[in-house]
Parts: sequence; C-alpha cells; structure tokens
Amino acid sequence: MLKSWKKKAGLITALSFSLIAAGCGDDGESSSDGETSVSEAVDHKIVGIEPGAGATAATDDALEDYDSLEGWEHETSSTAAMLTSLGDAYEAEEPIIVVGWSPHYKFAKWDLKYLEDPEGSYGGSEQITTLANTGFEEENPGAYQVLENIGWDISTLEELMLKAQDASIEEVAQTWIDENQGKVEEWIADAPEGEGASVELAMTPWDSERLTGNMARLALEQHGYDVNLTQVDPAIMFEAVAEGDADATLSAWLPKTHGSFYEEHKDSLVKVNEAIDGAKIGLVVPTYMEDTNSIEDLEPAE
Repeated sequence: MLKSWKKKAGLITALSFSLIAAGCGDDGESSSDGETSVSEAVDHKIVGIEPGAGATAATDDALEDYDSLEGWEHETSSTAAMLTSLGDAYEAEEPIIVVGWSPHYKFAKWDLKYLEDPEGSYGGSEQITTLANTGFEEENPGAYQVLENIGWDISTLEELMLKAQDASIEEVAQTWIDENQGKVEEWIADAPEGEGASVELAMTPWDSERLTGNMARLALEQHGYDVNLTQVDPAIMFEAVAEGDADATLSAWLPKTHGSFYEEHKDSLVKVNEAIDGAKIGLVVPTYMEDTNSIEDLEPAE
C-alpha cells in the first residue's frame, strides 16, 4: 500500500503547470458616468488557480452566492499563472482580482488585501492542522508528542516562503532550524528520543506545507527519528494518513478548504495540533485598489 500511494505522489509532482495570460487592462466598457469601473477593467474575470483546489471550489460557490458576481468568469489555471498575472498587474498598478490564500509569500512581497466576504463563501479563519492516524500515538508516542508542540505564526512563515523564492525550501528550512534552536528545544523537550524509529510524513505540494513539513522533519531527526517526507495532493494525503500508509501530516487546512476530505476519513484520523492559526482563503486585490474592499463592491456583468 505504501508503494501505491508513493506512485501516486510521483504522478502528482511530475505534472507541469502551463501559464496563461489573464486580462487585467482598463479597456473595458464604460460605466454610466463615463468612467471604467473596476469590474469592467478586469473584464469581470477572477484569476484562479488549479481546478480541484479548495479555494477554487469556494470561488465557484461565491459566483453563486453574490449578485455582484453574476455573469463573472472564474479562470482556473495554475498557482504559477495566477502569480505571474498578479505580479504583472501589480507592477503596472492595474486592477486585478485573484484567488488567494495565506500563508503565502505574495503577502510578504506585495501589499495585498482580502475582499470582505459577508456571505461567508470562503469560510472564516482556518487552522493548518496536524493530523495523525489513530494508531500513531500508541506506536510512536515520542514523535506524536513532538508534533503536538510544533507550530508557527503566519508572518514568520510568509517571510520564509519569500526567502524560498531565491533558495531551496530545504535550505530555508535548515537555516531556520539552525537559527532557532531555542524553539526547536521547546518542541522536543520531554519527548522520548527516537533512537532511529521511523516516521512517515505526508504533505501537500504548496510552499507553506513544504516548509513546515521540512522543518518538522529536521526537528524530529534532531531528536533521533528517521523521517521520510512525501509530497502528494490533498486527496491522496488524507487517504494515506487515514489508512496508515503515512503516520501524520502537518498540511490539513480545516475546517473548510480540506473539510470534505476530513469528513470522509475523520473516523481514522486524530487532530494532533493546530500548527498554524489564522490561515485564510478568499479573493485578493492589491491595496492600491482603495475603493474595492468587499465582494459586494463589484458589479455584475451585463
């Protein structure tokens, strides 16, 4: 079974992402007062990410929930394509509306804000939760105890993610561990040493989870555990942990983003720790779009 889910992981990580151009110029139709509205300037389009992502499903919900988004187009593509479009628009100070989430380095790189979501299509604050299979604590109480203690704040993680644009995730993780030994000692304090015990961790392919996964791996290895870290998509991750092919993950976004996966497997999972509190998904715009602060500020397409 373990080989089977790792084969799936290989297929997922081998996928390449194609970039698409997202129109965000200001050559849209004019409003009744002769000025181009933000909605017209972005051609009533939301620049999205991968189909199947939790934030993608929430955006589809928002199109149904808001009269202001009637007739809008949700352009799904890839995270890379969304970031390219956002960067180009930001440099030109043009309006753009993208599907976003935090923690993500874009908030450390650019001045951005979430649009208010009074209908709650995107849910509220999320917790990036550490989950384990139901037998893990009994089989490996020391590693379980370390995972109970591991956590970060969002601003720290976003700064590390920005650094990872110029270095590998593994290098950034190692540097942080080396420079924050006091925090690592808090995580591993009083936990039984690993003495070579094996720990199988699964993670999603997002930079935030790759960082936290690698920092957790390094902390556990420092305490004597033999850790294997495998990257998979969310559906496979939940299945692997629930079935015991992986011991744990630090990558579960709850209650909304990965909520359907959790509900499917919750009887075989244990919530170990909320490693990051205050995570969020939603529609994101640059802060220079001063008059656009809520999804309800947008206008339906004619």
